[in-house]
Amino acid sequence: MKSSRREFLKTTAALAAASLLPPREIRADGAGPAPLQQFGYGNVELLEGPMRQQFQTNHAFYAALDEDALLKPFRQRAGVPAPGEDMGGWYSWAPLSDLDARPNNGFAPCHSFGQYLSGLSRDYAATGNKATQEKVHRIVRNFAPSISEHFWIDNRFPAYTYDKISIGLLDAHQFAAAPDALKALDKTLDSVSAHLPPRGLSRAEQYARPHKDESFCWDEPYTLPENAFIAFQRGAGDRYKDLAVRFLADDWYWDPLANGQNVLPNKHAYSHVNAMSSAMQAYLVLGSEKHLRAAKNGFDFLRTTQSFATGGWGPDENFREPGSGEIGESLTKTHSSFETPCGSYAHFKITRYLTRATRDSRYGDSMERVLYNCILGARPIKEDGHGFYYSDYNNDGSKFYHPYKWHCCTGTFSQVTADYGISSYFHDGDGIYVNLFVPSRVKWSRGGAAIALTQKTNYPHTPATQIAIETDKPAAFPVYVRIPAWAGPKTTVAVNGKRIADAIEPGKFASLKRTWKNGDRIEIEFDMPTTLEAVDPQHPNLLAPVHGPIALFSVGALPANLRKRDLLAITQAAAGSTDWQAKTDAGAFKLRPFTAIGDDHYRLYLNLS
Repeated sequence: MKSSRREFLKTTAALAAASLLPPREIRADGAGPAPLQQFGYGNVELLEGPMRQQFQTNHAFYAALDEDALLKPFRQRAGVPAPGEDMGGWYSWAPLSDLDARPNNGFAPCHSFGQYLSGLSRDYAATGNKATQEKVHRIVRNFAPSISEHFWIDNRFPAYTYDKISIGLLDAHQFAAAPDALKALDKTLDSVSAHLPPRGLSRAEQYARPHKDESFCWDEPYTLPENAFIAFQRGAGDRYKDLAVRFLADDWYWDPLANGQNVLPNKHAYSHVNAMSSAMQAYLVLGSEKHLRAAKNGFDFLRTTQSFATGGWGPDENFREPGSGEIGESLTKTHSSFETPCGSYAHFKITRYLTRATRDSRYGDSMERVLYNCILGARPIKEDGHGFYYSDYNNDGSKFYHPYKWHCCTGTFSQVTADYGISSYFHDGDGIYVNLFVPSRVKWSRGGAAIALTQKTNYPHTPATQIAIETDKPAAFPVYVRIPAWAGPKTTVAVNGKRIADAIEPGKFASLKRTWKNGDRIEIEFDMPTTLEAVDPQHPNLLAPVHGPIALFSVGALPANLRKRDLLAITQAAAGSTDWQAKTDAGAFKLRPFTAIGDDHYRLYLNLS
């Protein structure tokens, strides 16, 4: 696997450099009533930088996965020949009794299969790599005869696993043009239908039903509507719209949230944020303002009552009661602070949906926090399936690999990095919205003109970005640039070296309307303040330093008697550096962003006087 992965990485790099585009622009989510739309995967190319590197590494890794090994549990349960190695860990099939002998072996058979397929399909759409498309086609072709009702017997997570398989097949159909992917989706739904609950049950309701053991109460049927609505929009049929409506968790989740009631505490963190995308699809497909309101309120509760300074949330995968101080207490009780690839994937999705529906730039502010402080610093998955699972915000934190193989975060990791490009820009019938400041190129056509925006930047380590306009003829359209809510008063925007006269309002998109010519350039310089953020109101002196969008972690020994003024005066070692320093009367100490931390032990929140 290693040699093929290296070779594939070289091929992927060459193709990405060529900026191959699929033949048509295809959006990832439904069109619906949202005023903003996503670009197609192939319209946005990541340029040299950490996001492109992480994307290419993941593309190469997942493209090298053995197809027989991926299909083995399905084939075993279908009673057909099942060649290939046993992947082990969560992924393999095993009798329920086997968990006692080998903990977590066979815990969730094939739970991530659909996510690997989805990630590969999106990777193909972004790169045009024919080997990736052919792999997707083979997987779909060989999966169809392997799925059977027997697969779902004694399966702890039929809703969860079906949900992931469905998005894999839908993306294979939409982005990789896989023949018969929708027929395979129909067969999968037929096989699982008798094993799904009657509606979107909460975990409490699942505990109240007969169950073999506690783990059978952890399924996530309340997340099903998003992908079922997407199936309906992509032509799979009315049965999927009916399925989506059936599993909307209105009674215990969406109605209370729509009415302003914070029902997040004590719920499983990732799945209930992931479910917010189902509410957004209900808005896009059904036009339900209630579900839009529920998603907006739910995300606001997430951001204001559950989040760390990094943008991550959910210590030990659970939401906490506001006012309890439990988030601050988690700094000494757990190293499982944020379920990083899964949580980042859910966070990126809901902030994309909400940005599209509201044009509110502050959702982009939240997205970039999670990007720079969480997912971009995740360690790469190992060849044997050990992957980065939790970000650790403990007072003695470190980057560690989870002992379980092929866990849930190995699935979402492939999807979130594939989505980096489509998270960076949006468009409407009027102009283009620059959401993330990342090295990238976006291409589209308008009024017969072929247009590209190329963004060059070392943001956030250098507080600036430059956008070059390429067009084969003059074109009039607005460019909307996100001005983060944290931006200080010295933030400036210039076009062709001339500062724009209009006031720059933090927390809004700045509108640059003009007739653009080839070679025009936009330059943004950000005034990045340093602030200190408490972990929760009950621990006002446990503070994390945040510079612009990046949280800074202390590394090495800390001097005694830290003061707030010492942290507010931190300095960068050099322009563009990821090393920072704080000076105190007792000596200096170093700080780094999450992306620059390797094997060091670190601390996010410092006890300050």
